[in-house]
Amino acid sequence: MDRLLRYFLSQFIRRGSMSFATASGMKFTCGDGTGKPVSARFLTADAERRILLNPELALGEIYMDGTFVVENGSIVDALAILMDQPEILPRNAKLQWWLRYLVRHLRQFNPRSRSKDNVAHHYDLDGRLYALFLDADKQYSCAYFETPDATLDDAQLAKKRHLAAKLLMRPGDRLLDIGSGWGGLGLYLAEMTGATVTGVTLSTEQLHASNARAAEKNLTSSAKFFLEDYRDIPGPFDRIVSVGMFEHVGVDFYETYFRRCAELLTDDGVMVLHSIGRSEGPDATNPWITKYIFPGGYIPALSEVTRAIERSGLLVCDVEILRMHYAETLKAWRERFAARREEAVRLYDERFARMWEFYLACSEMSFRNQNMMNFQIQLTKRQGVVPMTRDYIADEEAKLRGIERGKRPRLQIAGE
Repeated sequence: MDRLLRYFLSQFIRRGSMSFATASGMKFTCGDGTGKPVSARFLTADAERRILLNPELALGEIYMDGTFVVENGSIVDALAILMDQPEILPRNAKLQWWLRYLVRHLRQFNPRSRSKDNVAHHYDLDGRLYALFLDADKQYSCAYFETPDATLDDAQLAKKRHLAAKLLMRPGDRLLDIGSGWGGLGLYLAEMTGATVTGVTLSTEQLHASNARAAEKNLTSSAKFFLEDYRDIPGPFDRIVSVGMFEHVGVDFYETYFRRCAELLTDDGVMVLHSIGRSEGPDATNPWITKYIFPGGYIPALSEVTRAIERSGLLVCDVEILRMHYAETLKAWRERFAARREEAVRLYDERFARMWEFYLACSEMSFRNQNMMNFQIQLTKRQGVVPMTRDYIADEEAKLRGIERGKRPRLQIAGE
């Protein structure tokens, strides 16, 4: 089996320098010798068999189990090499990819009950876990780095501001936030623009946190959050925003999603959709991600999204591709998680901490080295609702910065 393992790994790893040691003691090096050398060891013959039979699923599992260890470098360094090869998949993984692609509609079939269970799997984890690595506002989606040296908190604030600018918010607007998370975006829009916000989530954990935060900010009259499916919420709304939720809709429900948004949106309304996307064509979700992180999840190709929009009665007014912003976001999350890793082990266990390390690292490398990106699509129901040029975005962001400064508490001198 050692020779077979060496053959397949050598065929796949053509760039970089990665050395392996097998459970029986055999050692070999793959790649062209460039870059930082990394070395790893298989501790059991079972780990080697699994990587040969189903490498996309097995790599994460054997790392979680501790039977694949990176001895020189880290799992981030290893994945940086493995996910930067001329071919995205090893040859021995292509059959499994075709099988997954053929049944992807079944895996992404997300009726109401299944959607709620899938959301609970990831988002109803102990809230203290997310506090280990997210920004203070708990924004669990791609940040917007206006400058290379921006902090994570600054970049997440810039993301909220950027979305608000594209929504062209007005005081009193009725806004629907589909997939409202821990409420940060909805609360920002209510506080900074004077909108009346309705947020919907399928996560009980997020729901409680969102309404508690609204109460802390004295925004309960203008920002309300509900445990509700987007298909069931009544309208109408002047504005709709959705950030990091569309990845959980599933291909078979794209037309349902956009048609429902069209029904909910007023005739002069504006919608902005923010989602992870693929720069290339349709694909199948990585099996390890499906099993351990996002069951029922799928990252769409832009072509799949626009096709569904065209059939919904909505008009595309603007599309922005955010390149590398999520790579930098994930890097910040990964480093913050690593700094507090022991707390994650205490919350769950060592295997869970390894799972989360692998998740953050492989996600970062998929944006840094492969075909992942983020898109923001601005939608309306008729022409003439938004300005003809994009200058208004910077103007709106400038106004919001001024409002943000005015909302900051005044510093007091001791004794005042």
